[in-house]
Amino acid sequence: MKLRRLSVVLAALLAPVAAAPVASAAPAHAANPSGTRSLAAVLTSRGYAFDHNWHDYDILTHAVLAVLAAKPHSPVTVLTDGTRPLTAFLPDDRAFRRLAQDLTGRELCSEQAVFDALVKKAGVNTIESVLLYHVVPGATIDAATARRSDGARLTTALGGATVTVDVDGRRISLVDKDPNSANPAVTVPDINKGNRQIAHGISRVLRPLDL
Repeated sequence: MKLRRLSVVLAALLAPVAAAPVASAAPAHAANPSGTRSLAAVLTSRGYAFDHNWHDYDILTHAVLAVLAAKPHSPVTVLTDGTRPLTAFLPDDRAFRRLAQDLTGRELCSEQAVFDALVKKAGVNTIESVLLYHVVPGATIDAATARRSDGARLTTALGGATVTVDVDGRRISLVDKDPNSANPAVTVPDINKGNRQIAHGISRVLRPLDL
């Protein structure tokens, strides 16, 4: 079953994360803002109750909170410390719905059902790993910088696993480790711009392995 395989492989990838800090590889001339508002504060301030809007970040926010509740010392806590620069890619609810369908073979009709499938069934370690693959520590990369960085390889907080920036005109995509899946595109750039922690909404969940 794909969901079980994902859990096992990501748990193995996650093992070394807590043992050593992860260096980041970022495009040259990344932004250097002084604001310290954290991405966790941004996500929770907008409201995150499950609803019928598939283009916000309710599932992602619940996933972050679930990991922090179960594992208070998880590397995911970096999202709560606005003094630490990072760039995060935020899959919207529809992106998680697509992933759940690929993993379970079922089209789930509510955000709650998607959350249950991806977090409760896969386990906290799996969702923790997925979240860390969406975080590039140590660099604040805004959209303008990303557009000048075609081919840049970004080192994520998941044990050094990487994603690659792909720029086609004004379109920014990210190349992950699953060659058979469409690459996520940036749909909402520069969330929390002006702060050390910046984010970009993306259309699909980044995959750190070939599913």
